Amino acid sequence: MTSLRARAVARCRDDSGQLTLLITGLTVVVLTLIIGALAVTSVQISRMRLLDAADSAALDATDDSAKLVYDRGLGTDLPLDDATVQASAADHLAGRSRPHGLESWKVASGTGSPDGRTAVVRLSGEADLPLIGGLLRDLGGSVTVTVESRARAGVTPG
Repeated sequence: MTSLRARAVARCRDDSGQLTLLITGLTVVVLTLIIGALAVTSVQISRMRLLDAADSAALDATDDSAKLVYDRGLGTDLPLDDATVQASAADHLAGRSRPHGLESWKVASGTGSPDGRTAVVRLSGEADLPLIGGLLRDLGGSVTVTVESRARAGVTPG
C-alpha cells in the first residue's frame, strides 16, 4: 500500500502548476473574446450613428431641392443633381456634431443623384474602438465604415 500511496503522491507533485497554467490560458481566451465582442459592438453602434447622419443628410438634400421648386416653379422632377446633393450633404455634416464613437467622417464618393429625383448620400467614417483602438492605430490600421442612404421627394401637382 505504501508504494501505491508513494506513486500517487509523486504523480501529484509532477502535476503541480498545471492548474495555474490552465486558468491563465482560459483567462486569456475569455478576455480576448470579451474585448473582441466590445470592439464589434462599438463598430456596429458607430455604423448606426453614421447611417443616422446619412439619412438626415439625404432628407436634407431633398428638402433643399424642394425649396427650389418654390423659386423655379413646378416641373416633373425635383431639381436634383450630383453637385446639389454633395453640397447639401457636406453642409449638413458641417452643421452637425460628429457622433461619439467616430473619429472622423466625410462625404464619400458615390454621393449624388443618379436619376435627378433621388438623393443618394454615402458617408465614410473611422470607428473608434475601445481598448484596442490605440493598438490598431499603432499597427497602421483602422476600421472604416461606409454607409449609404437614399431619399426621394415626390412632386405631385395638387
